[in-house]
Amino acid sequence: MALVKYGGGIIQASGSIAGTTHARNRFGNYIRARTKPVNPNSLQQGHVRTSLSFLTMAWASVLTPAERIAWATYANAIAMKNRLGESIYLTGFNHFIRSNVEYYRHKLLYVKAGPTTLALPEKDVAFACTGSVASQRISVAFTEGAPWAIEVGAQMFVYMGTPRQITRNFFNGPWKCAGAITGVANPGVQSPTDLVAPMTLILGQLVTCYARIWRIDGRISEPFTSTFTVTA
Repeated sequence: MALVKYGGGIIQASGSIAGTTHARNRFGNYIRARTKPVNPNSLQQGHVRTSLSFLTMAWASVLTPAERIAWATYANAIAMKNRLGESIYLTGFNHFIRSNVEYYRHKLLYVKAGPTTLALPEKDVAFACTGSVASQRISVAFTEGAPWAIEVGAQMFVYMGTPRQITRNFFNGPWKCAGAITGVANPGVQSPTDLVAPMTLILGQLVTCYARIWRIDGRISEPFTSTFTVTA
C-alpha cells in the first residue's frame, strides 16, 4: 500500500501503486518500476512468520480484555513516524506485535500485560560497532549502566548488514541477527561485548549494524545504527 500526500497535486508519496513504486532518498523523490521481492524462505524468515502467527493468535485468544486495553492505552501515548515522516498512532495490537516479535522469535517468553511506562526506551547514543577479518566477530560498545544494561532480562538485539564497498553510502539491508546482549544486575553488562558475525567480514568493506533495546515490560526502542570499516 502506498502513502500519498496531496496538495495542489501530489506533493509526497511512498509505497507501491499497481506496478509503480514511489520512494525518497537524500536526492529527493523518485519513481521506479515495482519489482517482485525474492522469497528465499530462509530459516530466519520462518522464525519471524511463526512468531507473527503465534502472537496474533495470543492477542485474540490468550490476552484478557484488560490486557488488550492496557496495550491500547500504551499505543495512544506513543507517537510514531510513517514513511512520509508524519506522526501517527498505532493500535494496541500493532504495539503488542512490534514489542514481542523480536523477543519471542529468540525463543523467549512474550509479555502479555501492556506497559505502564508510556514511552519508548531511549536509543543508546554510545552504540558503536567494530569488526575484524581475523576474529570474524563484531565488538559492540554501548553505555555502561544504562537502564536496560542493569535490568535483568532486558535485551539489546543487534543485526548486521551485508558487507559492501566503501563507495556505497546508502544501505537498507539485507540484515542478519548477530545476537542479543542481555542486561544483568548492577553494575550491569560490560561494554564492549563481542558477538559472532553472522556474515563473513571482508577486509576494507563497510558494514552497518543496527540495534534495538527491549525492556522486560515489553517496550522496544526504535532502531539505531553504527557503520564501520572492517579491519585486518
